Amino acid sequence: MAEISIVPIEAPRGTLLSAALRSPSFVTGAIVTAIFVGVALLSFVWTPYDYAALDIPHKLRGLSGEHWFGTDQYGRDVFSQVIVGARTSIAVALIAVGLGVGIGTPLGLWAAAKRDTIFDELIMRANDLVFAFPALLIAILITSVAGPSATNAVIAIGIFNIPVFARLSRAAALSLWARDFILAARVAGKGRARISIEHILPNILNTLVVQITIQFSLGILAEAALAYVGLGAQPPTPSWGKMLADSQTLVGLAPHLAIIPGLCIVFTVLGLNLMGDGLRDIFDPRLQRSRQ
Repeated sequence: MAEISIVPIEAPRGTLLSAALRSPSFVTGAIVTAIFVGVALLSFVWTPYDYAALDIPHKLRGLSGEHWFGTDQYGRDVFSQVIVGARTSIAVALIAVGLGVGIGTPLGLWAAAKRDTIFDELIMRANDLVFAFPALLIAILITSVAGPSATNAVIAIGIFNIPVFARLSRAAALSLWARDFILAARVAGKGRARISIEHILPNILNTLVVQITIQFSLGILAEAALAYVGLGAQPPTPSWGKMLADSQTLVGLAPHLAIIPGLCIVFTVLGLNLMGDGLRDIFDPRLQRSRQ
C-alpha cells in the first residue's frame, strides 16, 4: 500500500519572517539578546584586560576611559569580568536548556504515544517528583557530593528543565494524535515512533521554540542565583551572580559593582522574554488580535 502523508499546511517562511519584522516585541528582544550573545562571543577572542589579573593599587576605581566599568575590590577590570561573565551565564543556561529539550521532549512524545499505559504514568509521576525539588535544592544535593562548579549548575538546571519540556511536548502531542492526518498515517501502516518523529514533532516545534526562549531566560536567572550562593562557577571564572555576591558589602563604596551585573541580568532576561512574547504572537496571531 502506498504511504499516505497528510500534514497541516504551514505558513511560508517569508510570511513568518515578515511577521517577525513587524513585531516590535520580537525585534526589540532579538536586538537585546543579540548584543549580549555577541559580547559573550567577543570574550573568546578579546577582553580589555585579563579578567583575573589583580591590581590592588587601583582597586575600587570608578568608571573611566581606562576602565570603562571601573575596577573591583581586587583591582580587576569590571568590564572584562562582565563580558566573560556573559559567556559563563549564557553557556550554563544554554546547555541546561539543551539538556531539558534533548531529554524531556522525547520522553513527552513517547508518553503521548503510549497514553494511558504504565509507561505514561511513570513518566508523569517522575516529572511530579522532580518538580517537587527546585533547581537550587537540586544543586545543593549535587554539590554536597561533587562540590560546587558550573558543571553541577548545568546539571541542576538541566534536571529541572526536563519535566517542563516533557509535560509541554506530551500535552501538545496529545492534541494532535486525534487529528485526521495522524489517523491517515496510522492507516498507512506507520508505527507510533515514526509518527511521533515525522508528524508530531514538526508540528509542535513552534510551541517548543517559544518555551525554549522562556526557559533560557529562567536559566540565566537560575545560574545567577546559584552563583550568588556559591554553587555556580567558581573563582577565578567570573559570573554575574558571583559578581553581585562579591559586591553586596561594597554597595556604599562602589555601587557600580552591583548595578552593572544586575543590569546585565535584567536586560538579558528582558530581551529573551520579549523574544518569547513576539514568537508567541507570530506563531498564534489570535493572541496578538486579542491584545489589540
